[in-house]
Amino acid sequence: MEKLSIIVPCYNEQESLPIFYKEITKVADEMKEIEFEFILVNDGSKDNTLELAKELRKKDSRVHYISFSRNFGKESAMYAGLQKSSGDYVVTMDADLQDPPSLIPVMYHAIKDDGFDCVATRRVSRKGEPRLRSCCARCFYHLINKISKTQIMDGARDYRLMKRQMVDAILKMSECNRFTKGIFSWVGFDVKWLEYDNVERVAGNTKWSFWKLFLYSIDGIVAFSTAPLALAAIFGFLFCLVAIILIVVIILRTLLWGDAVAEWPSLICILSLIGGTQMLCIGILGEYLAKTYLETKKRPMFIVKDEE
Repeated sequence: MEKLSIIVPCYNEQESLPIFYKEITKVADEMKEIEFEFILVNDGSKDNTLELAKELRKKDSRVHYISFSRNFGKESAMYAGLQKSSGDYVVTMDADLQDPPSLIPVMYHAIKDDGFDCVATRRVSRKGEPRLRSCCARCFYHLINKISKTQIMDGARDYRLMKRQMVDAILKMSECNRFTKGIFSWVGFDVKWLEYDNVERVAGNTKWSFWKLFLYSIDGIVAFSTAPLALAAIFGFLFCLVAIILIVVIILRTLLWGDAVAEWPSLICILSLIGGTQMLCIGILGEYLAKTYLETKKRPMFIVKDEE
């Protein structure tokens, strides 16, 4: 009998977890031809998420849990779940039911019948999200697909079903600064996309604020594109050119009219612009340098405090 591993990162999901377990076990009971295991990764939750996971483990041997020593982030939680998984197929999904468990049979049969290596999901609508957040998300996908060789589907979710071969390929990418959506695309393999309308959380509140999503988008751009570095070099060249032109203009004005300081406020504005652009370019370089620095430390992506 083939085995399917369900990986569920959990951070303060005490309200969602019982409802999720009820729904996912319904799917498991329907798919009698396959063995299931549920891996709950407690990412340093401050509520009773871990206690609930332990209770589920006691009454259902298919449930396993990993508990981190602190909050390491969803990316680390997914990686830990992938490491622990033993299934021929692996599903990554959230506990808030924004990833409908009812799609798992469809995903499984798409791989078995159509020969795909992965079946991934994407939202075709963002109903329930603030307009600004939705607009920024679309701009991010448009931007990263323009500047990166790794193409990321607009509206892609982390919810997907993968063959073991693809999971093993992802585990080989052990960088600590992870942008999983990009990693899923980078490893390749044949992917089928399932589209569905946005589903709101069944309980609790989102852990992703606008600021966290903004920082996450920067991580994605830095991880899968060097275009910002090239842009910094282009800025430097352009402003060097502008500076040379301005020097020539000032010299000519001095020789012709003998006035070297007229309209100095405009020059101050130009110098301020150049200085600001230099700081921007230094910031871009610093971002890449910081990521490199963190990678060289070889710190673990997570520390496990308890598991079963």
